[in-house]
Amino acid sequence: MRGKVVFIGLLMMSGMVEAQVNRYFIYFKDKTGTPFTISQPAQFLSAKSIARRQKQNIVITEEDLPVNPAYVADVKATGAKTFFTSRWWNGVLVETSPITLPSITALPFVKEVIFVAPGNKLQGGRKSKYKARKYDTAEDPVNQFQLTQLGLDQMHMDGYRGEGISIAIFDSGFQGVNVTAPFAALFTEKRIKQTYNFVLNTNSVYELDDHGTEVMSVMAAFSNGSYTGGAHKADYFLYLTEDVTSEYRIEEFNWAFAAERADSAGVDVINSSLGYNTFDDASMDYQPADLDGNTALITRTARKAMARGMIVVCSAGNEGSSSWKFVTPPADAVGILAVGSVTMSGVPSSFSSIGPTADNRWKPDVVALGSGTSVVKASGAIGTASGTSVASPLVASLTAGVWQAYPTLTATEVYDLIIGSASRALTPTNSLGYGIPHYESVISSQKSVDPDAAWISVFPNPVVNTGFNATLKEPKGASLLITIYDVRGSRMVEWTEVISEQNNPLMVDVSTYPPGLYLVQFRQGNATAHVRILRR
Repeated sequence: MRGKVVFIGLLMMSGMVEAQVNRYFIYFKDKTGTPFTISQPAQFLSAKSIARRQKQNIVITEEDLPVNPAYVADVKATGAKTFFTSRWWNGVLVETSPITLPSITALPFVKEVIFVAPGNKLQGGRKSKYKARKYDTAEDPVNQFQLTQLGLDQMHMDGYRGEGISIAIFDSGFQGVNVTAPFAALFTEKRIKQTYNFVLNTNSVYELDDHGTEVMSVMAAFSNGSYTGGAHKADYFLYLTEDVTSEYRIEEFNWAFAAERADSAGVDVINSSLGYNTFDDASMDYQPADLDGNTALITRTARKAMARGMIVVCSAGNEGSSSWKFVTPPADAVGILAVGSVTMSGVPSSFSSIGPTADNRWKPDVVALGSGTSVVKASGAIGTASGTSVASPLVASLTAGVWQAYPTLTATEVYDLIIGSASRALTPTNSLGYGIPHYESVISSQKSVDPDAAWISVFPNPVVNTGFNATLKEPKGASLLITIYDVRGSRMVEWTEVISEQNNPLMVDVSTYPPGLYLVQFRQGNATAHVRILRR
């Protein structure tokens, strides 16, 4: 009798294993046999995506090629259901029972199979319930202040509202965006260019959650006289990547699928008010030591996106008051604009994640208002929310406007301009990063010299050849001390020249410096001038 019970139990257990369906990512070993070629990128990249690369001298590589469709077909033949493929990670997301895994791993082109989440969700059509978030508030709106803090109001007055710039938003849902008045112009002007729900495998993104609504509103909403989004004339791509009902590694892959879709569509700026450090499955957790810019999958994916000429702006994280404290991936990536939060007084918000990274880099990169930020709710009403999630789109708006103002710049150059414009560009800290960036500081950095330093001028700026000329109005044969700093305030070189009529102007050679923003300090006697030089 006891043996029979055990036998029945084994049958039941076997049935449970067979019935259980999980999500896995299948890495392939190579792209051998793919029908796609680097010489014909129009097969898998849009014209705008190709143009973005060409403008920035970015080479299309094998990593950009789609996966071999024959490999995907063979995986599907094992009984697994195949979904999104990844060009950059060379693999496919599947839903399948664990019992099919031996058949998949036995395929000669399969490199690795990793578990990314339990259960199946990719059949489409199912909704999940709203999950409350921390730091939501209900104070009076302060839209004008948050614009002014970064100079976005002046940016708008100068005619830069994001026109012609494509912004992708990765988030957890955009409830109300398609039916409320503050977003109506996006639809009448056909500026919602693409939507996709990677959580449920549908095109529907106006569901599940309103976190993306509030984030998006900071950039895109507009109600004449009452609310002005920072880049309310930009084009938008809305991607739902975050599952509010659970936390598993699948969401990092969703982010990757979205980033690749944004890349192929020709997106310029990605805003991601998401971050990952701990999961419902503790074996997936990251540790502070992993914040090295090269460990977390989402961090490495962000780097791949930036390498293709997109600017990635992300929230630093809301862990400042927790035991974790530090920024959350992908904010640890080098070159990403990780945005922390400050109050209206400009002091760090208590919840805002801090640095340094595990390899001792300053983080966050910059900060913006994240305590009581004015947003549009899913109902269309104006309210406030707090968190680095709503600070990030303010900086994304600034980034869009700056790129619109200087369309010939590369993504790296725009990043350098944003960093160089910030209030603590030369004195960063691990709570404020390089400080609060500002539009007018970006504009002034493109001028030759500080307004109060009329005794010296610099030309050309930006530098497009070997260097620039520094001209003294009254060369006196006195010593001129020249110091060059990088964008993070580290002194690179310092030397003294004696300036006379014979060597005025003085040619300063920067041909060996990598492209980027530099601060040059000139000192002659008691006179000092600071010049921001952009090296292209």
